[in-house]
Amino acid sequence: MRKYLCLLFILLFVTGCAGIPVRKEVKEDRSLPVGKIEGSTFEGIRFPFRVSLPSPQWKFSVEIPDFMEGLGFNKYGLEESELFIINPATKSNIQIDLTPAGRRARFSQRVIEGITATAYNGLVEELKMDHGRDLRIEGGPPAPYPLKGVQYAAHQFVKYKVGETKTIHGWVYGFTEPYQLFIIYMAFEKEGFDDLKDIPKILESFEIVSKK
Repeated sequence: MRKYLCLLFILLFVTGCAGIPVRKEVKEDRSLPVGKIEGSTFEGIRFPFRVSLPSPQWKFSVEIPDFMEGLGFNKYGLEESELFIINPATKSNIQIDLTPAGRRARFSQRVIEGITATAYNGLVEELKMDHGRDLRIEGGPPAPYPLKGVQYAAHQFVKYKVGETKTIHGWVYGFTEPYQLFIIYMAFEKEGFDDLKDIPKILESFEIVSKK
């Protein structure tokens, strides 16, 4: 998502909450590569996740795509993501970030949906500042979202049009012991491409896998 949403997700729950520790501290080993690509599938090494591409039009990147900041994303937020999935022709994109949960952070589906919803009003305000107060924005409340191997997850989105381009911003926030999961996506409608249909397929392919 844009600057507001990136910063919000970085700040919320990353450091944990006050109280008795509920898990051992887990540290990210940045000496490890993020993962490996085998055909159309990315297998995480630094963090245990797997995700696949629906077509050759989509690409994996562990580097920040050069067009992302031009779409309004905050560089600091982009640096937190382990993996980008992009369609270079349309600039539709997905950011995936796993981060160890704080030792004291406690999660439930209700907590996850509450944090997911917090981003909505700030994002709508930012979009109206960028594109005008009369910008028509469609959205809905946060809803549980099934991700393979993820204990709690919620999804929310907004839809709008700038000129003739239909855009969907969406975000998924989740938790599965001992990791928080952040997925932020932007899909553009463009003739000859099925990005608005492809992104749900990519999310459906995502899974947390057991470490061997």
